[in-house]
Amino acid sequence: MGNFNSSNATQASPIDTTFKLPSPLPSWPPGEGFASGKIDLGGLEVCQITSFKKIWSTSEDGSITFFEPSPIPDGFSMLGCYCQSNNTQLFGWVLAGKDVSGGTLANPIDYTLVWNIKDSCYIWLPTPPEGYKSVGYAITTSQEKPSLDKIRCVRVDLTDQPETDTLLWSSSGLNVYGLRPKVRGRLAQGVSLGTFIVAKDGDDLSALSLSCLKNNNFQNLTSSMPNLAQIDALIQEYSPRFYFHPKETHFIASTTWYFTNGVQLYHAGEESNPVLVEPTGSNLPQGGSNDGTYWLDLPIDETEKERVKKGDLQSAEVYIHVKPMYGATFTDLAIWVFYPFNAPSTAKFGLVDIPLGRIGEHIGDWEHVTLRISNFDGSLYRVYFAQHSTGTWVDPTSLEFLDASNKFAAYPSLNGHATYPAEGLVMQGTDIIGIRNDTGKSDKFFNVHDNYLVMAAEYLTNVIEPPWVNFARKWGPKITYEVGVEIANLQSVLPGVMGTAVGTLADILPGEFYSEDGPTGPKVKVDWDGDER
Repeated sequence: MGNFNSSNATQASPIDTTFKLPSPLPSWPPGEGFASGKIDLGGLEVCQITSFKKIWSTSEDGSITFFEPSPIPDGFSMLGCYCQSNNTQLFGWVLAGKDVSGGTLANPIDYTLVWNIKDSCYIWLPTPPEGYKSVGYAITTSQEKPSLDKIRCVRVDLTDQPETDTLLWSSSGLNVYGLRPKVRGRLAQGVSLGTFIVAKDGDDLSALSLSCLKNNNFQNLTSSMPNLAQIDALIQEYSPRFYFHPKETHFIASTTWYFTNGVQLYHAGEESNPVLVEPTGSNLPQGGSNDGTYWLDLPIDETEKERVKKGDLQSAEVYIHVKPMYGATFTDLAIWVFYPFNAPSTAKFGLVDIPLGRIGEHIGDWEHVTLRISNFDGSLYRVYFAQHSTGTWVDPTSLEFLDASNKFAAYPSLNGHATYPAEGLVMQGTDIIGIRNDTGKSDKFFNVHDNYLVMAAEYLTNVIEPPWVNFARKWGPKITYEVGVEIANLQSVLPGVMGTAVGTLADILPGEFYSEDGPTGPKVKVDWDGDER
């Protein structure tokens, strides 16, 4: 138990206003269970609560507010509370549970006081009966224990191992983290409750006192996942508009356009005899692994090669992978885009920009943005912007929505095509020395809803994957060059201080910058089956 000084917030803050999407949700096309408001996890029915009653708030040390879900529908019980930083509008959820088979929920037999915040906020850990686990806290503003029917514990077989997520608040030895399933991905059954966990400085975060839920009805994915008509409706409702930088010269392209413009398949040992790729990729090797025996390359003719490098925005198409997340309580729509060419990078040294020769360039460039959709009501929960082998999750509160709709802006960076939620400059490295990622709005843009293909949704039998999806090799040749040599070449033409600064680049460049190496396709990425990083 801990104790520190704090005080209730007395002035209005963003969290005092509830965030709402710019446009009301439409009526989704009919289906089996998607957006029905509740999901059966196997005898335990859960619903998503997005309305809250404030329990306690502080404006000190970063500011945070603790909430209790309210109102809770008849027949459902509270499983845990919610908390959020005061710096953004209220936007969150927690799950409530209903026992529909008998014995999936139970009252705690006692409580343990986890933390006392200035004798005004008390965080209580339920003590579960044998065969049950606690999945959330009860919170009071007095030192009296909550009633035993305030919250419910969950039967062990419907729980899963959790891990801490984002650090939400830290003050005077108390740390508050989001909580999520430890194992996540397309085939994982762990379910997030939308709750949080507290830990003291020095606590072992691998041994958490709370659990998350588990979907024991996971084999019946159509009971909560969207059908094809609903997927199309979600894309029409939420799809991004990609705004390209005013100086961008290498755009996206459809795979069909790419294959029909002279792209060739090479086979190790037969490099002198490449074959043209069929429009659907039907003659590409299927399955296997990225063993270096096959790769794609641009046309041999230099004029054609330069033309294909630029892509074709007018006929471009994007590709959607639909997968369950958090035990099929959410749907991820991964929107994959293909660029025939990734141009070289530019470094920033103080006020001076220096082109980096060949560093960063490669043929073939797959990038993506992922929409995470609630299967309870079809609302947009978060958006993932992929950026150079990593990326950023962004809440809808921070998106740039377009034209009073629920569509939003996405900004591919100049030459490198990492995607960001806002225009401007993002540096890899430091603000003084690093790699530039410039984004900006121009009259060259692409609306995802205008031309897309649902290329994969493993749980649906009426979605057939195009042959190129199962090409596991490189979408461009590997031409290794020494970054040190490239940097030395730059140093030889730069004045002393600048030349010395260039030498620091090797320490901040991502691995993908170390050779001209075509990427593998979407299905080979860890994001295909796993959660976004």
